[in-house]
Amino acid sequence: MKRFSKLALPYVVWAALMLVLPMLLIALYSVMEQGNSIISFSFTLDHYVKFFTDPDFLLILWRSIAIAAKTTLICLLLGYPAAYFISKCSEKAQNVLILCITLPMWINMLVRTYAWIGILSEGGILQRILGLFGLGDMELLYTEGSVLLGMVYNFLPFMILQVHTSLTKMDHSLLEASADLGADPVQTFRRVTLPLSLPGVINGITLVFLPAVSSFFIPKLLGGGQYFLIGNMIENQFITVGEWNFGSAISMIIAVIMMLLMMAVRRIEQHNQGIRKTGLRTRSGKEAQS
Repeated sequence: MKRFSKLALPYVVWAALMLVLPMLLIALYSVMEQGNSIISFSFTLDHYVKFFTDPDFLLILWRSIAIAAKTTLICLLLGYPAAYFISKCSEKAQNVLILCITLPMWINMLVRTYAWIGILSEGGILQRILGLFGLGDMELLYTEGSVLLGMVYNFLPFMILQVHTSLTKMDHSLLEASADLGADPVQTFRRVTLPLSLPGVINGITLVFLPAVSSFFIPKLLGGGQYFLIGNMIENQFITVGEWNFGSAISMIIAVIMMLLMMAVRRIEQHNQGIRKTGLRTRSGKEAQS
């Protein structure tokens, strides 16, 4: 055990330097007056008050949460059927399909997003195709739809992989038992497959929603600066305006929101596990009595 602790020490130090220390510095900057150094520290909550009392900032926050929720919902509606279909294929076919899904992720996300500018821009490939059906005048780029499309494209694989993992790890004897008891495929899916795949669904929702709510380069490139989200606001405060303190305060607000969401997701997952365990105990008790 002591040897294991010594081996883990470098990772603990790395985590402290790369994760904990930057967060502490951001938290410290968020409660400092503008222009103060760490040596001459002056505590203030004005940056938080400024954010929560300005309706424009709250509107940007709400818009970011709304588009992240839309992205998550679309990824779930597209990702679950895709993962379910893949899980029903042979092992060789599953490996090929998973490779096709993960292959775009080998390319930098920024490069993949730039590619959509050429597809959606005026005179681009998609607009030319739509022009064949008399829809060539549609505005495709620099809209909420283009931002939503870019986020779904970039984050959909996270949903598919998480759900697919849960579906493939499922005990297939339960599906066979459900069929033997007279349940049709719809009932089996609703009462067996869906509840057992919920951990993957919850993990997928987490992996999609959290980066979507704080994304900044997707709305910047596909929104053309016309669709301003909370990630763009943080970037603007640090790089353009130079108000590091206010930018740090916004970052801390987003971090707290993400932590609360992760805690809520964890609580839901524990609740579902408790329900499943209770159901198994009840079923075992009935079988023992019979």
